[in-house]
Amino acid sequence: LAGTRIIYDHKFLLECKSSPAARTPPCCLPQTPGATSLAQSSLVKLEELKERNESEEAVPGEQPRTACA
Repeated sequence: LAGTRIIYDHKFLLECKSSPAARTPPCCLPQTPGATSLAQSSLVKLEELKERNESEEAVPGEQPRTACA
């Protein structure tokens, strides 16, 4: 089978990136947690991590963690 190959130039693709249509999801797009919307478990994990980080910062007497370079 032979198909048609569509080739877009760089300028056209950059223009499409900033178009209003590219910023709006399609109206009939199904809600798939983790793909088209954040998974509920991801939101819960994000809140838990945020609370844990805040509680670690509030613990007195501990040395602050430093990132390894």
